[in-house]
Amino acid sequence: AEPRPTDIVTPPSPPAPPSPIADVQASVDISSKNMNPPRYPPAAARAGIEGTVILIIDVDPSGNVTNVAVEKSSRNRDLDRAAMEAARKWKFNPSVVNGQKAAGRVRVPVDFNMGG
Repeated sequence: AEPRPTDIVTPPSPPAPPSPIADVQASVDISSKNMNPPRYPPAAARAGIEGTVILIIDVDPSGNVTNVAVEKSSRNRDLDRAAMEAARKWKFNPSVVNGQKAAGRVRVPVDFNMGG
């Protein structure tokens, strides 16, 4: 038996999404990060230890840091701690959700290298 045309179902095309108010992720203010770089721990500097710490920083709707956690360690406790201390001094731009400032999370890699 031939399939009748009515057996072939074409799904309705999805409605175009309404253009949302752009939701903005929280972000670190780069100039404040550059003005307050992490202090290279003296012991690590003497030992020539380099590394990258990836921090997860919780930011409230005013852009204040509420929590700093290490997502990926540099494998050196001094570097991790120095990165977290620095992060608490940075300014942040809070998330914007539906046009309202909102708490958010920022992932910030912090590099420690002897080159500068």
